[in-house]
Amino acid sequence: METCNQRSPDISIVLRTDNPDTKANAVNDTPRRSRKPKKTIANARLKAAQHLHALVVSSVSLMGLVVALTLLILGNPIGLVEIGLFVGCTFVIGIGTSVGFHRYFTHRSFKATMPVRVILAILGSMAAQGPLIFWVALHRLHHEHSDQPSDPHSPHFHGSGFLGLLRGLWHAHIGWTFKHEVPNATYYANELIKDKVISKINQMYFIWVFLGLLIPSILGGVLTRTWMGVFYGFLWGGLVRMFFWHNMVWCITSLAHVFGHRPLDSHDQSTNNFWLAIPTLGESWHNNHHAFPHSAITGFEWWQFDLSGWIIRALEGSGLAWDVKVPTKSMIKTKTIA
Repeated sequence: METCNQRSPDISIVLRTDNPDTKANAVNDTPRRSRKPKKTIANARLKAAQHLHALVVSSVSLMGLVVALTLLILGNPIGLVEIGLFVGCTFVIGIGTSVGFHRYFTHRSFKATMPVRVILAILGSMAAQGPLIFWVALHRLHHEHSDQPSDPHSPHFHGSGFLGLLRGLWHAHIGWTFKHEVPNATYYANELIKDKVISKINQMYFIWVFLGLLIPSILGGVLTRTWMGVFYGFLWGGLVRMFFWHNMVWCITSLAHVFGHRPLDSHDQSTNNFWLAIPTLGESWHNNHHAFPHSAITGFEWWQFDLSGWIIRALEGSGLAWDVKVPTKSMIKTKTIA
């Protein structure tokens, strides 16, 4: 076990990772002064592509929810298969996002075997929140400027009063996905670009999203032996799951930066929310996370439900993960707000 340090540091959706300046230098005999890569990419095509991706995913998943609820209202109940597919797919793909994209790839809070890394990368990609390298770069940008004007999804800085609060919550929940700058992956996630396996998974993003919809459809058909089972599997294990998990993640970027408890000094407005802990697999202990972003565990108290952290512990116990970073009690105490 390691103690975590206290520093926080498209489609063409699959972001370009090559640097045109680097290519130019390779054929230019005249030495050029090296320049630090910019933090965001001023490319209108990439920006429009990312925003189109956000619009398509959010719209299609919302339509799926509307269809599912309409069928329920019209007297078409769902059974254990549909409930199981919804819960199971949310859990598995949520673990890919929480344990994989967030705690492993973004914050490097533990080390893992190659099979574990690959599985987490694929499962996280099935969530349809953008390709891995883009996701990591964007989240690192968020931590670098958390609740500052450069934060892509802070609920603050949107006016005063009740209307300002509503505008901020809307922006932090979903509005930002249609207007944020494209992070420069070369600056924020260069180690992942250099990883051939991860880069390949990143390039296959749309295949993983497709499989995330296809697998529950097949399971629904096999388990019910009907074509309607295929449809309901696609609906509940695919689209409704996608809508639900996206909104759980967005609740963290919005509600968990406004409402809740702030026991630790995190230099931002992040909060802990117990009522979101179960549906977000432990991500809602957000103040804990921002105080110690490199910690593999977000539940610092015995009663703080952190399923993702427990899974990391299970991986550690089985030898599939190691160097799990967790702050010591004294480190937590130094950041405790009196």
